[in-house]
Amino acid sequence: MKKLLLLLSLFVLIFSCGSIESYNEAVTKLHPVEDLQDDVDAVYKQLKRLHPRLYQFTPKETLDYKFDSLKAAIDKPMTSRDFYKALAKVTKYVGQGHMSVSPPSKRFNKQERKANNKLKFDINNLETEYVDDALIISRARGNDSLLLHAEILEVDGKNPRDLIRKFKKTIASDGYNITFHQRVAGKRFFGYYNRDIGRFDSITLKLKNEDSTFFKKYKRIPKAKKKTEKDSIKLDSLKEIKPKKLTKAEKKAKKLKAKKQRKDRQKYGYNYTTKLNNRNLSFVGKDSTVALLKIRGFSNGKYKDFYEETFAMLDSLDTKDLVIDLRDNFGGRLNEIMTLYSYLTDENFTLINKSEVNSRIPILKTAMSNTSSVGQKVFYSVLSPFIVVHNLLRTSKKDGQLYYKFKAAKEREPNPLNFKGNVYVLINGNSFSASSILSTQLKGSNRATFVGEETGGAYNGTVAGYYKVYELPNTKVRARIGLMHIDSKFKIEPDGYGVKPDVEIIPTYQDRLNNIDPELEWVLKDIESKK
Repeated sequence: MKKLLLLLSLFVLIFSCGSIESYNEAVTKLHPVEDLQDDVDAVYKQLKRLHPRLYQFTPKETLDYKFDSLKAAIDKPMTSRDFYKALAKVTKYVGQGHMSVSPPSKRFNKQERKANNKLKFDINNLETEYVDDALIISRARGNDSLLLHAEILEVDGKNPRDLIRKFKKTIASDGYNITFHQRVAGKRFFGYYNRDIGRFDSITLKLKNEDSTFFKKYKRIPKAKKKTEKDSIKLDSLKEIKPKKLTKAEKKAKKLKAKKQRKDRQKYGYNYTTKLNNRNLSFVGKDSTVALLKIRGFSNGKYKDFYEETFAMLDSLDTKDLVIDLRDNFGGRLNEIMTLYSYLTDENFTLINKSEVNSRIPILKTAMSNTSSVGQKVFYSVLSPFIVVHNLLRTSKKDGQLYYKFKAAKEREPNPLNFKGNVYVLINGNSFSASSILSTQLKGSNRATFVGEETGGAYNGTVAGYYKVYELPNTKVRARIGLMHIDSKFKIEPDGYGVKPDVEIIPTYQDRLNNIDPELEWVLKDIESKK
């Protein structure tokens, strides 16, 4: 038996190593023209089968022409990365920001992954923003904190403006909206740079900070060894002192403190990478009576406790004004925005309509993508009878169109603690997906005053929900295809644009240098003027 297990383990190891080598060869070699054209047909075929609003923003004849033109333009072998760039320029015309294509990356064996895990790349300490045609450092962690608001003049000798223009050609947004392109290219600059050139182990930035211009090189370096309480403490005398032994009461107190921290981090949706809470409540203004609810995303943590605690506090303080900051909020869970909206209305509401789909089993379609692992496919195969029944109960057909019913498509009552004061919402081009759906609901019901910039997500809905991630057979480029059209009952004309602000304010680089938040400043002045 032991010999059999050893042989099986050896077989898996050999097969794994072989598959990694063959995969890496496939993603780096020049692909024949015929294979590239076959992949164009493959992705378009998947879109036709799965995408419920494929021709909403680009007519079929036009989209057919663009895919045919791409095939005709491919007249010489290309690498997978070059093919991705060409394909992305066409798929963006689907006009759905959730639909994306991504290039394949080199795979690593177990030893290489282990070695990589011991390294860190300090470029990840930087967050960027594109404002006034300048790429600036909007947030810096660790030793780079002094670089806050520094302008990036060059990236490996390249002009960031040129790179941003290049990235924007491959970025899709909802409909005809353009605010998303520039905002997301600035916010996720290094991610797009990685897509453009592939994995890089070092990068050199030319920076301007105040009147100083200098270069700074970042590279992958070994992680610092984490210190523990068990580590000896060395004094100047080099004498080793053992850590103080805790009493039973101290151990209990420490355990309770750690438990409370874990619970709080779940409630606030703490992000261990950025070291920021996903949702946070503070009070601002002259007398600190204006509530500011900053929500960076609707994804992490146990949100119900947070919103219950937040609106109970606003009720007890008799707060009159609430500012909800949805800038740079790329979305997340429908159930979370449904819960939040229940605290912002005093009427029964239905957050979204039933969602258009092209399949009665969308969840199974997601699970059985050709990018799913063998283990995942086995797991969902075992559960498939239950998943199919669940999907069939959730889907219905009307006028020849299939619909899927989310929980958010059911009528809800307002929360008893619903806020009755004035609501302001701060938005920008990176307010996307679920944050745009929430904005549509608030805008359509005339519940809030919007300040900032048109949202990147469309007012009339988006194709998202569940996704199929399909890997093209030859180039290994991946296409993420949304399976459900999600929209509110509220609509605007013309179609294809985001939620537009009542007061448009676009921040400048000078605002950042002066640590001024012009959107929030306008709101606070408006509140003061109405007192």
